[in-house]
Amino acid sequence: MERKNAWKSYGKKELKKLEELCDGYKEYLFLGKTEREGTRYVIEQAKKAGYISLEEAMKRKKKLAAGDKIYADNMGKTVALFHIGKDPLEKGMNILGAHLDSPRLDVKQNPLYEKSDLAYLDTHYYGGIKKYQWVTLPLAIHGVVAKTDGTLVDVVIGEDESDPVFCVTDILIHLAQDQMAKTAAKAVEGENLDLLIASRPIKISRDDKGEKKEDKNPVKSQVLQLLKEKYGMTEEDFMSAELEIVPAGKPRDMGIDRSMILAYGQDDKVCAYTSLVAMLNQKELKRTACTLLVDKEEIGSVGATGMQSRFFENVTAELLALAGKDSPLQLRRCLAASCMLSSDVSAGYDPLYASCFEEKNAAFLGRGMVFNKFTGARGKSGSNDANAEYIGRIRGILEKEKVHYQTAELGKVDAGGGGTIAYILSLYDMEVIDCGVAVLNMHAPWEVTSKADIYETEKGYEAFLREASGRA
Repeated sequence: MERKNAWKSYGKKELKKLEELCDGYKEYLFLGKTEREGTRYVIEQAKKAGYISLEEAMKRKKKLAAGDKIYADNMGKTVALFHIGKDPLEKGMNILGAHLDSPRLDVKQNPLYEKSDLAYLDTHYYGGIKKYQWVTLPLAIHGVVAKTDGTLVDVVIGEDESDPVFCVTDILIHLAQDQMAKTAAKAVEGENLDLLIASRPIKISRDDKGEKKEDKNPVKSQVLQLLKEKYGMTEEDFMSAELEIVPAGKPRDMGIDRSMILAYGQDDKVCAYTSLVAMLNQKELKRTACTLLVDKEEIGSVGATGMQSRFFENVTAELLALAGKDSPLQLRRCLAASCMLSSDVSAGYDPLYASCFEEKNAAFLGRGMVFNKFTGARGKSGSNDANAEYIGRIRGILEKEKVHYQTAELGKVDAGGGGTIAYILSLYDMEVIDCGVAVLNMHAPWEVTSKADIYETEKGYEAFLREASGRA
């Protein structure tokens, strides 16, 4: 049951479409490295395509009709797009659900310190990472600073060619005897992932008597002065800041044949972007289509902007109210009748680490979008296990539309495992399956995807939104 390599089927016309899609994807990856930036990008594109905010629709007391396009924003970190179909909402929606957050380093609330004439920001890693992969890389700072007067200041340092970059240091190999004897998990400790940001002391000032003022932390003082000048920021403002440390630099074509993309954050921005494009390409629809892009998946989908919040449920209830359907029972019927692709990445088969995979049930780069009937760990713990009938209907859609696809597991049964937001949406009794793009180097600072898989996944998402139906 070996799947064909998608590249072999492309003519010039499809190759042109593929490159156009991937050029847009690379731009999105660069502009949307954080969940806030990703949400902002999605809303900007949605507005250009004629979407209006849920708040505006409610203010106008808009009566929903087929063809209406609504978006809802949750705290600038989660966004839902709805394209209303001809069928009543309570008959269900076709939903694509991806996440905008990616593994990274987060700056702590009291982070700035000086030691031995060097200034650092103390960090706490976010999501599952191999800590040793984050040392000696050029890193950038992205985020916001919220001041007590309500002002929100955007921060991006390290992405412009004229910007400085930062790094986490590592011990030189000549003195690394003890470090090299440790396991990979312990070679770099979490508390040592502090960001080196400065080494120049502030110019010593003089008091009214002309005497030099003593400064015990002159490098830290220099940093604070620079932050004050550029962002109007004080040290106290770190307490209400969200600053994320991510790899600096733009996504790049990878391979001498330019068949792949090397970039930060492709888990899960590759599925977020293809979901967005598929959504914006929809025209007239029978069933309402929804693209849901959420935060916090990498740490369990918790918090007000994670999938476990009531955001999606509340927004759907508001849409039903605009359609004149405001009973709790109609909301339950709508969600239960919906079907979803939990649009998240899968582990690409790496022949250099073949022992971690069971080859017959692995995802290969270039063979199209990947379906994971279940994820979880070992004995399917923590898994959403999609039913056969749903998979059969999806196969019918993809084969009709000539979309290349494959099925896979995340690795060998006892090798480990992982999860997505699928199980959370399944709690509404809707049909859900994991589906996305195969990734090499998953959760590393730089991840690899195949352009062919990105193209096939976008095609598959479009077909799903247009043609999927609920249970008979």
